[in-house]
Amino acid sequence: MPSKLEQLLNSIHPAKTSEQLNMRADEALNTFEFDSALITDWNQFRLCLTRFLNHGEQKMLLLRRQCSGGTNFDWGRCCQILMRVYGPNGEKTAFEIARTGNEGGLYAVVRKIALSMAERFIDNEINAKVNTYWNNLSVEEKLNASQEYLDKFGHLLPSELTEGSAARIRAGLPKVLREHHRLIERLGRVGRV
Repeated sequence: MPSKLEQLLNSIHPAKTSEQLNMRADEALNTFEFDSALITDWNQFRLCLTRFLNHGEQKMLLLRRQCSGGTNFDWGRCCQILMRVYGPNGEKTAFEIARTGNEGGLYAVVRKIALSMAERFIDNEINAKVNTYWNNLSVEEKLNASQEYLDKFGHLLPSELTEGSAARIRAGLPKVLREHHRLIERLGRVGRV
């Protein structure tokens, strides 16, 4: 019988989180109907991106139907994503890319939105699972979980984190667990061309 830690790590493994959500992000891109490959009107641009935001959420979160908070609300959420992707004036930068067709044009903008959404959903899912796991452990179970994690994965961690009694890992295991899937992803890429 797997331990609680093993069950958690299995549930946040990239094959069950990142890979699944990235495949659904690809599906959202492949099934989205663009009105045009080039958009020169600001209002059309806003409408296109808010339509994709709702379409992407439906596909990535496996919703039965699209949920919209209204055009202005959805546009605000798009702007947050665009600022994460392109910087402080992200919406203007994205419009220029879509308007000119440079740097991949509108499709590239929508693709970056999809990837950013998927990343956020992955992080939210993993945070929720780690928090639920950690908050349901007794103090003794938390200490045992730290030791179990170090026994199984300590050799993969930087030596400055594991030196001595590995106090940084023991004190911050929830943070380490939130980053565990990225460690596994990086290890999975080793040797790939």
